[in-house]
Amino acid sequence: MTATLARPAEVGTASRRRRAGTSAVAILLLVLGLLGIAVGAKPIPLDVVWAALHQFDPANPDHVVVIEQRIPRTVLGIVVGAALGVAGALMQAMTRNPLADPGLLGVSAGAGFAMTLAVAFLPITSLLGYVWFAFAGAVVATVAVYALGTGRRGSNPLTLVLAGVSIGAVLSGLTLTLTLLHAQAFLSIRVWETGSLADRGWDIIVPVTAFVLIGLGFAASAARGLNAIALGDDLAAALGANARQTRLFVVIAVTLLCGAATAAMGPAWFVGLMVPHVARWICGPDQRRILGLCLLIGPDLMLAADLLGRVLVRPDELQAGLVTAFVGAPVLILLVRRTRARAL
Repeated sequence: MTATLARPAEVGTASRRRRAGTSAVAILLLVLGLLGIAVGAKPIPLDVVWAALHQFDPANPDHVVVIEQRIPRTVLGIVVGAALGVAGALMQAMTRNPLADPGLLGVSAGAGFAMTLAVAFLPITSLLGYVWFAFAGAVVATVAVYALGTGRRGSNPLTLVLAGVSIGAVLSGLTLTLTLLHAQAFLSIRVWETGSLADRGWDIIVPVTAFVLIGLGFAASAARGLNAIALGDDLAAALGANARQTRLFVVIAVTLLCGAATAAMGPAWFVGLMVPHVARWICGPDQRRILGLCLLIGPDLMLAADLLGRVLVRPDELQAGLVTAFVGAPVLILLVRRTRARAL
């Protein structure tokens, strides 16, 4: 009797926590977005930001900074954070491993290797050119991982992860070799690997956003199937879910999301690892809710990291990727100690 009476109370508590948590991260995103436009090497008052949005004056340097630098930077932070958060949730759900990360499919290693090739051997000098090569490298690496990790009976999380780690290690070794042999490649890849949101214009943001939106479409298509395969492939089949198709959609989604985000800013360490845990704490194990909440929490984390990087060493900056690495490393240690290999 007690257990029966307690169950509605537990459901009510979870529902209240879900609503409160969703409202909190949504409000935080709005605040961080405004701060991302106003805060920097030179603080810009919000009334000046408002004036720049409604009555842009190209002769006003503050207006130019707002429109041409800080708004694109903030928008890219939102897009990249959402992409990496959702990609991390997909990987953790597919592998049923709370410590999984999008990089396990070799996406980041493929992007870095392709960019190094472009710098070392091709006459490409624009940031946009590097971004396209990095994205292409991420796609090719993931296709190779899926081909290597898929047997006659289809794919499974273990073989995909093993293939991803293997190919990622090979590509990372090749990248290191090229950077040691080519000075310009070393300089370019060193800057790219810090993970910066600065100096990215709309010519980069628009195509990256398009790929992220397509990836989110595949993620939404896989969400229901992920809930089913969490019970095992046999039960998933009994429930009408297609485990093979779900994993294929996850791989495509992670490739587009993580590939586009990594190509645009470079690696953002641990974002895909941390964000799903916060979402799961707020909304429970339903993958549909987790993915939706990651669209808010991921940008929160990315914008917060970018803001910290701007203010900690002002007037210089720390790149957002470095800040997420500093924050993510101790978080990873805490997760390892807390989860003790617990399955999702």
